[in-house]
Amino acid sequence: MPASALAGQLRRMRAVPDEIAGEGWDLVIAVDAGSAPVGATGGQDSTAVGPVGREAEVDFVLQISRFPWVEDPAGWLAGVVAAADEAGFRGIALMDHLIQIPQVGRAWEPIPEPWVTLGMIAGLNPDLRVGTLVSPVTLRSPGVLAKTVATLDALSGGRAFCGLGIGWWEREHRAFGLDFPTPAARYRQLEVTIETMKALWAKGTRPYSGRLVDLPETTCYPRPVADVPIVVGGGGERTALRIAARFADACNLRADADTLARKIAVLHRHCAEVGRPAGEVAVTVLDLPVVGTDRDDVARRVERLRGRTAAAAFAARHSAGTAAQQIVRYRALADLGVSTVFVSLPDLAGPDDLAVFGPIPAAFC
Repeated sequence: MPASALAGQLRRMRAVPDEIAGEGWDLVIAVDAGSAPVGATGGQDSTAVGPVGREAEVDFVLQISRFPWVEDPAGWLAGVVAAADEAGFRGIALMDHLIQIPQVGRAWEPIPEPWVTLGMIAGLNPDLRVGTLVSPVTLRSPGVLAKTVATLDALSGGRAFCGLGIGWWEREHRAFGLDFPTPAARYRQLEVTIETMKALWAKGTRPYSGRLVDLPETTCYPRPVADVPIVVGGGGERTALRIAARFADACNLRADADTLARKIAVLHRHCAEVGRPAGEVAVTVLDLPVVGTDRDDVARRVERLRGRTAAAAFAARHSAGTAAQQIVRYRALADLGVSTVFVSLPDLAGPDDLAVFGPIPAAFC
């Protein structure tokens, strides 16, 4: 069965109980979904998708990293956005780079300015959330970024989010005439950026004097429709997670089960130190899965994608498996406290490549 059809049937199941109640059956037995099996594990090839309990709800946001749109950028993007919505993704995230990064493609491949592109995406779909993962605070002045994000939120009806990080690639900074200061200076700039954005998004136009920022006025219209979630990207335990605990609405970490529990514990410790409930800072992860229809399909995809990369090195960055196997893994992440998974599919070339992922979001509805 095509993955898109299966995803549609799974979504349809939510309306079935109410319909059954009106059909006049002598006996209807309700099965507790929370006790049902999740699906195949290990080396099994089954793509059966079992239900996932309510306590394990996870949102999936598609991060688009590559743009092989050839001669039709707008058409390619529209197709991918429509397919992402059909597959059950709740939002679209874009990387924020000036040159395509070597982990994804070649330097001469297109990598569009994200906030301009997100404006188009917001117009293509009225439901998907839109934002960056993540914007280096070194690329734009804090006030200009605040204005940009506020405009996107106003135009999209309150669907914007903003991922922020300190940046890491010196080459793109030098190529575009931008300073690339020390890590300590960039972390300070991250705090300055968050404080500036919140000051400019607050009510009124009064002068602002804060911990790191002084503004003679806070005139920034349009204001965001709603509170724009700020996601701090980076798992640095001494600084990045401390900043997330103090100022952000969420942090973004690697989907690495071996270290994730420790990172979350450190985040919660930082929250306690600043007197903030740990639940106020959502935990999100960036995942780069390879998803296939069965074991052989997964193996073919891995071999095609890894090229000359050693198998062990490729496996360290990507989790490969069927949809059922990925659901088991995402359930484990949810049990650790992950609320949103940003999914960057390394083999996303066009709309048709999203269908194989469709059963996964449907299992977490």
